[in-house]
Amino acid sequence: MDSSRYQDDARPRTTLAERRWRAAAALPLLLLISACNRGILDPVGPVGQAEKTILINSTAIMLAIIIPTMIATVAFAWWFRRGNKKATYLPDWEYSGAIEMVVWGIPVLTIMLLGGIAWIGSHNLEPSQPLVSAKAPLKVEVVSLDWKWLFIYPDQGVATVNQLVVPAGTPVSYRLTSATVWNVFFVPQFGTMIYTMPRMTTKLHLQADRPGVYDGLSAHFSGDGFPGMQFKAQVLPPDQFAIWAQGAHGQGGTLDAPAFAELSKPSSYVKPMMYGAVAPGLFDAIVTDQVARLQAPQAAPPAVPASTKSPGG
Repeated sequence: MDSSRYQDDARPRTTLAERRWRAAAALPLLLLISACNRGILDPVGPVGQAEKTILINSTAIMLAIIIPTMIATVAFAWWFRRGNKKATYLPDWEYSGAIEMVVWGIPVLTIMLLGGIAWIGSHNLEPSQPLVSAKAPLKVEVVSLDWKWLFIYPDQGVATVNQLVVPAGTPVSYRLTSATVWNVFFVPQFGTMIYTMPRMTTKLHLQADRPGVYDGLSAHFSGDGFPGMQFKAQVLPPDQFAIWAQGAHGQGGTLDAPAFAELSKPSSYVKPMMYGAVAPGLFDAIVTDQVARLQAPQAAPPAVPASTKSPGG
């Protein structure tokens, strides 16, 4: 006799109701885990917060139409069912001014509200418009490559690859271009994605107020290595950023014309790197496709992987 068959039959079996209760009990835990990284719904700066407000307001306005419409659809189907003797049947009915006002007035008001939010928000959050702040903005020049990101700090004279480091509470003025095909620079928790285009420059102003490490990515398909075109955006307290920028000069090599030519070769999933010296005018030379004419800055030690940890551990 096969005893395993009887052992299996003896095991307690869960009912459908029990499985549903277990799923319902696990739902809060799943929601808690998913809330750990909410992207654009967890902004860390004023631009991201303003965009979150626009998203929530727009969604609320649309739901104010969608939810009543869904309820009315079910209510009408139930009320005018065949067995309801109280429902009035009007086969010769043609027109109702009140109904016309509702079916045209509500959509018009909705479009006006959504259009107003989009109009005002797009002007207030114009990417090229500097942010109002008592602090001077940090300048960062961004170059999209195949398939990695180059960040140049012109005032500090250093550069990083696939690692953006900015001070908390300080506006950052970005100039962006591409040394290859079109791309899109996006740090979801900072706000506002923007295109990078070859032989063109776009401007973007963002600010991050909460120290931490956040995900940055390419939001535009650009070829085989696109999945690996990601980077980390590290926000440091201002004093730690100053220490990082000062120490960067002794940690990396020289980003001149030959080094840029080597860096420009297609590669994906590139680990963060740092350059302790940058050829003057490199960004503008990339935009005008004249990198070969650059004069090399003072030589520095070879490039080393950049640390993603803040100074002091």
